[in-house]
Amino acid sequence: MIDMARARQQDNWNHTAAVLALLANVNRDPKRGRPFKPSDFHPVQAASQETPRPLKGDIRMLKAVFVDNAPNRRNP
Repeated sequence: MIDMARARQQDNWNHTAAVLALLANVNRDPKRGRPFKPSDFHPVQAASQETPRPLKGDIRMLKAVFVDNAPNRRNP
């Protein structure tokens, strides 16, 4: 029963997001940016599709963390 409710909510948001994207695209200035997509207005879909951005750094940073700061390894 819960899956049916989630599917209904998802379907309602798909419809609403499509209408909002249509309205935004009709009223936007084509010279000032990209067209809107329904996913820009879909709160359920946006939360589930977010992926973390990879961290940018230098290989020296990894060496400093994992090699230079590694605990002393001694064989007993």
